Amino acid sequence: MGTIAEIFREYGDAYLEEFGDSIPHEHRKAIYRIKRCRTPDSGVNVYKCKKCDERHFIYKGCGSRNCPNCQQHKGEEWLNKRMNDRLPGHHFMITFTIPQELREFTRSTQKDAYDAMFEASSASLKELAADPRFIGADLSGFFGVLHTWGRQLHYHPHIHYIVPGGGIDKQTKTWQSSRADFFVSVHALSKMFRGKLRAILKRKKLLRYVDPDAWKKPFIVNSQACGSNAEGAIKYLAPYVFRMAISDSRIISVSHGKVT
Repeated sequence: MGTIAEIFREYGDAYLEEFGDSIPHEHRKAIYRIKRCRTPDSGVNVYKCKKCDERHFIYKGCGSRNCPNCQQHKGEEWLNKRMNDRLPGHHFMITFTIPQELREFTRSTQKDAYDAMFEASSASLKELAADPRFIGADLSGFFGVLHTWGRQLHYHPHIHYIVPGGGIDKQTKTWQSSRADFFVSVHALSKMFRGKLRAILKRKKLLRYVDPDAWKKPFIVNSQACGSNAEGAIKYLAPYVFRMAISDSRIISVSHGKVT
């Protein structure tokens, strides 16, 4: 035993029985689907060899975006699409993070919290890009990727945006470029992100569930110039779009119900 699927098949039912009430629905669904991956429960494809007439039976994958067996090709497809969508010119990778005091809330209210993070961060980017002090143009062609874990596998929700260094001025119909090494003020971006996120949660009637100290903490936003066409930054993000935090290769041993 050593794969995620095998561990879920052996211990998944007992785990859900003990902790099921505290596990988000999407997590329970992922465990269920990964358990069935590449088994008769997921169905079968039948291939017939034209030369020898022999039939071959291949069990279908589960298709879960969290399954380590099913997502490599989807990651490659995503990478190819993003590379084809790139605009010419310099780009930035801009990362929005939230303080520790907000993470318990986001962990327990994931859909609403993540939606609010995307809404607040993207609106902040657009608003500051339109400010004449920075670019003075309508931002176009950017995209964001949510990460929910850090390198040490602790829960750490943050959003990476790949942003072209400029935008279209609607009045003059011309491209307005930012500096190659500076997009907008990250200090202003951080304060605006915090304010907009708080306003969105208040609008959704979720503010009472957040530790009030969270709004006293700095919200860190990082802006990194990533050169022409952002090829390196997009390739960095691609493996994380369709990959779970703990892959098969991370499993060292499984013994007496303990996973290392």
